Amino acid sequence: MTMNSEDKHSTMQRAHMDTNPNTEAGASVVDQLGRPLRDLRISVTDQCNFRCRYCMPEEIFGADYPFLQEDKLLSFDEIERLARLFVSIGVKKLRITGGEPLLRRNLPQLIQQLASIQGVEDIALTTNGSLLKRHAHDLKKAGLQRVAVSLDSLNDKTFGAINGRGFKTKPVLEGIEAAKEAGLQVKVNMVVQRGVNDQDILPMAHYFFEKGHILRFIEFMDVGNANKWRLDQVVPSKEIQEMIHKELPLEPLESNYTGEVAKRYRYKGTDKEVGFISSVTQTFCSTCTRARISADGTLYTCLFASQGTDLREQLRSDTSDQKLISFIQTTWNKREDRYSELRSNDTIKKDRKVEMSHIGG
Repeated sequence: MTMNSEDKHSTMQRAHMDTNPNTEAGASVVDQLGRPLRDLRISVTDQCNFRCRYCMPEEIFGADYPFLQEDKLLSFDEIERLARLFVSIGVKKLRITGGEPLLRRNLPQLIQQLASIQGVEDIALTTNGSLLKRHAHDLKKAGLQRVAVSLDSLNDKTFGAINGRGFKTKPVLEGIEAAKEAGLQVKVNMVVQRGVNDQDILPMAHYFFEKGHILRFIEFMDVGNANKWRLDQVVPSKEIQEMIHKELPLEPLESNYTGEVAKRYRYKGTDKEVGFISSVTQTFCSTCTRARISADGTLYTCLFASQGTDLREQLRSDTSDQKLISFIQTTWNKREDRYSELRSNDTIKKDRKVEMSHIGG
């Protein structure tokens, strides 16, 4: 694959990179609650071709919405540099997010750069799947290992209403199969909202049971400020699990690793799996090991954060790798975030939260 310069900052950032940061490879950093930093989610764009009601409703993210200009986005070399530094202090897994990450030009180039980092054990991508068929092969060839595809209904009318643009399911389903054929591990994510798509729980379960893809049901969460979240729209994972169990009996599985957000189940008598992500009713803050970098280079230590820490300015100055590492370590060391555990507490600060489309979910 030809490696082209992402933008005018690339050469400058290469020059600032230390070849051997004065930090022990794999060294661990922990926060105020003893949680290590293991996972890094990197947004590569704040733009998306969908306008999902729970993420980017059209009335807010319309034609005049001020999305980031290209010079405000981190370049691929800047992203690679940050990823290397995070890996040097314990990060093992990288996930590329957006917006819709496949809208970022030449994304396989970034995947290739990240795959070259020693110590990275896993590289994944979260996508709405609409462009996945076109890119799946190149992403796999570049070093991508896994993909999570968001799909909230198999019914075109329901799906079109949720995505806000009338997109049909066919391109997404074709993208899922193309990813499988390319050799990528595929998981499908369904955000369930009562009165919106809860009638599609069983059709989705049956369909992906037959296809052999892991389906994960996600409780509707109050990420950001635009989705008009209400608790009565949350369908508890336990309710979904019991509904499925009546038709397709389930049995629990052990977690793959500490901090895994999905509770895993197997369909009895098979090796087929389904998962439940329960940020509202069964919080998992105590084992959260994830940091997030927005497309403009802001570090967030919680999905529900109100404020972040600017890394872009330091990337574009003469800041050394070691100083950047120390800055990141200090930020994580101070971390106390546990929003989901405090959600129902009246004393929790109700600050305006960063939008999901900006932070990458």
